[in-house]
Amino acid sequence: MTSPTPAEPLEERLANRLSTRLRARPSRTVRVLRRLGRFDRAVYRGVAEMSTPLLDRPLRRVSDFANFSKPWLLIAAALALFGGSRGRRAAVTGVTAIGVTSFVVNQPMKLAGERRRPDRTQLGVPESRWVPMPSSTSFPSGHSGSAAAFAVSVGDMLPELSRPLRAAAIVVMFSRVYTGVHYPGDVIAGAATGALVGRVTSTVARGLRPSHG
Repeated sequence: MTSPTPAEPLEERLANRLSTRLRARPSRTVRVLRRLGRFDRAVYRGVAEMSTPLLDRPLRRVSDFANFSKPWLLIAAALALFGGSRGRRAAVTGVTAIGVTSFVVNQPMKLAGERRRPDRTQLGVPESRWVPMPSSTSFPSGHSGSAAAFAVSVGDMLPELSRPLRAAAIVVMFSRVYTGVHYPGDVIAGAATGALVGRVTSTVARGLRPSHG
């Protein structure tokens, strides 16, 4: 039984649809989208070809542990318990940002993207890196969205935590490409969405007066 042909990256699919509808010489937008699609696949394959076996187990664990936003919820719990009033406000802000991002990414964006997951076998991801392939569509990355949302929102509320949180978020994002469950474009779109939601959430939270009592 032959393996199914992997779905084209979202950029390439959009380019093909535009080209079909225009029924003429490809426009600048179509050409740019196709270049992005080729770049997306090239970066994915480049990561797959990295000879870094020492990273396989740690990044598998990172990718698995990030399911259901576990690291961010644990950090939020620690901030709420031990961070005083500032920590509690930051925790609530971060969890709110995760909730909003998860809804936006996993509902309208994933439904609109309809992008299948990468074919790790055909695209050369070593099995030693594999984690269970999620059943949801690929675009955008929910893990990346939640990581960016929490890092940006909590980092805005507690600037002293901004750098370590963003570093941790980047590791989670990279692990999703390294383990082969997302194209780089999925991660970038998820991270951009999460960062935007995180910034808006923290801006609203800082504009509210802390309650007393």
